[in-house]
Amino acid sequence: MNQPPLTILLARPRGFCAGVDRAIQIVERALERFGAPVYVRHEIVHNRAVVEELESRGAIFVDELDAMPPGARVVFSAHGVPKSVPAAAERRGLEYLDATCPLVSKVHRGAERHAAEGREIVLIGHAGHPEVAGTLGQVPEGEMHLVETVADAEAFAPRDPSRLAYATQTTLAVDDTREIIDVLRRRFPDIREPHNDDICYATTNRQAAVKAIAPRCDAIVVIGSPNSSNSVRLVEVAQRAGCARSMLVGSRDELDLDSFAGIATVGVTAGASAPEWLVADVVAAFGERFAATVEEITVTTEDVHFRLPRVLADA
Repeated sequence: MNQPPLTILLARPRGFCAGVDRAIQIVERALERFGAPVYVRHEIVHNRAVVEELESRGAIFVDELDAMPPGARVVFSAHGVPKSVPAAAERRGLEYLDATCPLVSKVHRGAERHAAEGREIVLIGHAGHPEVAGTLGQVPEGEMHLVETVADAEAFAPRDPSRLAYATQTTLAVDDTREIIDVLRRRFPDIREPHNDDICYATTNRQAAVKAIAPRCDAIVVIGSPNSSNSVRLVEVAQRAGCARSMLVGSRDELDLDSFAGIATVGVTAGASAPEWLVADVVAAFGERFAATVEEITVTTEDVHFRLPRVLADA
């Protein structure tokens, strides 16, 4: 049987970033060093396949610390936690390892510095995301205000426009965030900015790679979980870059291959918390239905690595 031709454009960079890789390694090495169970507060990263793999090794994922027995060992997720969480862990006698991405920790330190200098802080981000909750929890209540849209930025009324700073969630759409920042700069010329862009290198690079392939694609498949902010943003970026038929799938099982009939070129990428084997599965699924030719489109090469906590470094 003759299979219809299909060109697959693989965006690169894609998939795991250094912060996600570090967080997963922390859980894996904690299990090796201390044995099961190791508790994890919230999903270590936003990917169901990763969570299920770690559960099979003995990790137990919980929503809050009170779900753990006294003296348990707990890992905080890559998204970061409010200061109240490690304080509560210490009160309960829990031993904890902090897997917060170092680039998120950088945002936390910046917020602390601004608050210590008496500045009111605007946080650009999405309500309900654990990274946002963690960043808001770095400063006293009322010192940081969440802004999600350009309209929010236009409406924001600070106590003192001359004593203002902003920070951002690390996984936002670059272009959308720039629009909000432009409003803040126009309205508050004295606003203090981060020393370096808060949107992380991995988010920026993955969005740039999607923009590079979108004009050539009839459809784009983004592999990631619906609660993964950077994965959802990749779909939005792809659509705005010229590929209206862009979709999020968790795995090959969610692909409707029949719907790709008549398509000449499909793009494939993955959010920063999606493992490469999920990408390979999706490419293989297309190869079973089509005479597929794979072309990798590289916009940059990443070589970022983050150190593990000292207690795990030689595990």
